[in-house]
Amino acid sequence: MTTALSIRAYTPDDFDAVRGLWNACGLTRPWNDPARDIDFCMETPTAALFVGEADDTLCATVMAGHDGHRGWLYYLGVAPDHQKNGHGEAMVRHAENWLRGLGVHKVLLMIRPENEAARDFYHAAGYEDEPRIVMARRIDGCDVMARIIDKDSTS
Repeated sequence: MTTALSIRAYTPDDFDAVRGLWNACGLTRPWNDPARDIDFCMETPTAALFVGEADDTLCATVMAGHDGHRGWLYYLGVAPDHQKNGHGEAMVRHAENWLRGLGVHKVLLMIRPENEAARDFYHAAGYEDEPRIVMARRIDGCDVMARIIDKDSTS
């Protein structure tokens, strides 16, 4: 039986549990270092990372932020053994309320095309597909494929 979810702000003591959760949920990629992403979030006044705890276990996260125009959600994850208990939706609503408190009127998020479970989850939570093209360019000088190849060759 899963107890109610308690949501609070991330603290540095949560790092190992958060990284483990993100790995278990398939949220990490070789080019997205969790430590760097969390540090950047924590140093940004318009961003926050929230953790959810149930059964004395850190079992959920969501990162939220805004760019001065729209709010964004990232790193929503619920431990596999805590899914289907409403924890994901609770985390989303918590992040939305935080953003609303900052005056944000609209929340966006990105889903990888192959992640149909995430798409279904967000549809059920009231999110809609919008006809947009997301474009990106790395400006950190990092060749993503070189990092992946280097990592694979050192494993």
